[in-house]
Amino acid sequence: MSEKRNTVENAQGLKDISQKIAAAIQGLRYGSVEITIHNGRIVQIEHREKQRLEFDDFSKAT
Repeated sequence: MSEKRNTVENAQGLKDISQKIAAAIQGLRYGSVEITIHNGRIVQIEHREKQRLEFDDFSKAT
């Protein structure tokens, strides 16, 4: 019984992690998503987004 419960919990945990990774990627045009793993487990998800500026953006600022 315990082994079955662990399998269900692991499956739910994997689904939760997959959803968090998908949320970090969604809408990202330029940037990166970094996944940190310790001892075979995902412990951190970082989302970095870069903003690309067009030449016209600089001329409007002056």
